[in-house]
Amino acid sequence: MLSEPFRAVGSSSFVDFLAQQAPQLLPQSTDISSSGLAVTHGTTIVAATFAGGVVMGGDRRATMGNVIAQRDIQKVFATDEFSCVGIAGTAGIAIEMTRLFQVELEHYEKIEGTTLSTDGKANRLATLIRSNLAMAMQGLAVVPLFAAYDLDAECGRIFAFDVTGNKNEERTFHSVGSGSTFARGSLKKLYRPQMSEEEAVTAVIQALYDAADDDTATGGPDLTRRIFPMISVITADGYRAWEDSATATVADAVIGGRMVQPDGPSAPLT
Repeated sequence: MLSEPFRAVGSSSFVDFLAQQAPQLLPQSTDISSSGLAVTHGTTIVAATFAGGVVMGGDRRATMGNVIAQRDIQKVFATDEFSCVGIAGTAGIAIEMTRLFQVELEHYEKIEGTTLSTDGKANRLATLIRSNLAMAMQGLAVVPLFAAYDLDAECGRIFAFDVTGNKNEERTFHSVGSGSTFARGSLKKLYRPQMSEEEAVTAVIQALYDAADDDTATGGPDLTRRIFPMISVITADGYRAWEDSATATVADAVIGGRMVQPDGPSAPLT
């Protein structure tokens, strides 16, 4: 028999329920300072819409100061059947926040009997980010990138946030993390609105390559270890992670092109 708090009528938010019943379990309940701590950071995430949905990719490097902490970290996570999150910032807190967001969406669906709208999902994620503001002020910031396929609008959508939880929708492409400036610059010349899925994946991998070329914290394709960016695609059929072999084929083609043109493909002037 469930106790009274579990049977009480209230909000459909799992985070609200946890805040009332066990606030110590929330990520933001920990009060620490990052001063002097060696913490792992995730770096560059890129997303771009295409004709049938949206693609998100992340490099695999995690850094700890000037040291590579991990070469094959996962930075892109499915959050439900039609959405995903890419993490940048303090890796441990970002992964914990992502897991809480996954439970939040699943809890809402079970309580309400329907899935949350795309805008509703983005708003819930914004609330989680805002609740981490105290930690961000201590240097433990989390800045995720959210992508989803909107079944009502029948298109892929991308949402970017800042550490205060402010939410902005990006209509075409966006990037977060230490190499984001270089990745966005790359996509500015490569992006086309009606790209196919494979073309969008290629553009994302090109952007991640450019980010790694100019940002030491972003990891490029590791040919020796066969570690390549993690690529996920969301369409009307749902979330799908690209197979490593398929990503490797595109990455190998990108690298082959860079052997001829080290700065990448040239965009037309008009």
